[in-house]
Amino acid sequence: MTNDVRESAQSLRRARRAGLAAFVGTTIEWYDFYIYATAASLVFGTVFFPETGDRLTGVAAAFATYAVGFFARPLGGIVFGHIGDRVGRKTALVVTLTMMGAATFLVGCLPGYDRIGTWAPILLVVLRFVQGLAVGGEWGGAVLMAVEHAPPDKKTFYGAFAQAGNPAGALLATGLFSLLSTGGPEMLADWGWRIPFFASALLIGVGLLVRLKVEESPVFEDSTEETGVPILYAVRTNWKPILLGICVLPVAVGGYYLVTTFATAYATDPAVGVSESLVLNALTIAAFVELAVSFGAAWLGDRFGRVRVVAIGLVGVAVLAAPQFLVLSTGNAVLIIAAFVAMRLAMTATYSPIAAILSQMFRPRARYTSISLSYQLAGALFGGLSPLVSTLLFQATGSIWPAIGLLIGMCVLSIACVLAAPQHTDDA
Repeated sequence: MTNDVRESAQSLRRARRAGLAAFVGTTIEWYDFYIYATAASLVFGTVFFPETGDRLTGVAAAFATYAVGFFARPLGGIVFGHIGDRVGRKTALVVTLTMMGAATFLVGCLPGYDRIGTWAPILLVVLRFVQGLAVGGEWGGAVLMAVEHAPPDKKTFYGAFAQAGNPAGALLATGLFSLLSTGGPEMLADWGWRIPFFASALLIGVGLLVRLKVEESPVFEDSTEETGVPILYAVRTNWKPILLGICVLPVAVGGYYLVTTFATAYATDPAVGVSESLVLNALTIAAFVELAVSFGAAWLGDRFGRVRVVAIGLVGVAVLAAPQFLVLSTGNAVLIIAAFVAMRLAMTATYSPIAAILSQMFRPRARYTSISLSYQLAGALFGGLSPLVSTLLFQATGSIWPAIGLLIGMCVLSIACVLAAPQHTDDA
């Protein structure tokens, strides 16, 4: 075996290990994030905000704490972007995974409003903030570890390992809540919702074991440029692609929560009347389908162009926006599940290739900070506010059409910006 062949095989093994670690780590991080989102949709309004007066106000209050996590994410991107650009991607990712696990476990331990009064929502907000810090540093590092280890012609495919952690985490979260919902809404609201939060401790141990065995990013190791203070360099030099990156992501981050988190709250509202178990089953099946096709969408991105695949997916989301919500009022289980699955297929095309698109929008210097700022600022703006704004619009108008219009508008903005996104090589 020649040296070139040996080095190529070793590089491929490193890429596979990095991809696996990115998948496992982001699965756990998103599991933690999604169990909070699901609990906010179903039980947090009554457990932590019982004095709000009516169900929708309680849900809105729970979504407000949910949004706190998104607002903390840009700060997490700055803090862990600095660590990732100066110390190393691996160090940052080990810390974020540990932080997320600890915060999630403690949410499961929190007494409700009936036990400690206003301290309950206050402590919930604090722990949600810590979750946001962790996720803010996690995504950019996991994406870069996968993409920077990958061969040049397979960056979209390997970037999908980090992206596939999203549906995998959602599958674990909604699947567990779906199982727990069989015990009835009283059991779920009383103590059942705590079980997924306690289970996080076991998952974190597995994630750390995998992540500690991964080599550092070769792009980081080979970098000879002095980064200085990464956030200052990013803001001074990369501010244009950062702004463009934010506008690429409304659907990939915000639309995702509209068709999952907000859709759960809307469907289970008494005015619509869909059972919690049906919605959770639909979300579980849709997450499984997304996980199954994530790597196929990424392969298409490498084969036909990742920007083209994302643009097609965005058109699909816009077309499916109205059917996704209007079908819920029929109460037909088959149609509801089909609508969730169809929307998730379109969402996969917008989400799976986005890791490679966003990472290659920036040259290697201060890339961790730059990609994290783009993604997490978009998350705070579109992901954190879209469920809350949609709930308030529905509460104010009694109609689902304003939320549908919001989703379509996000698609239009995303299409325009993804077509304008620059793509750099690692040795640029």
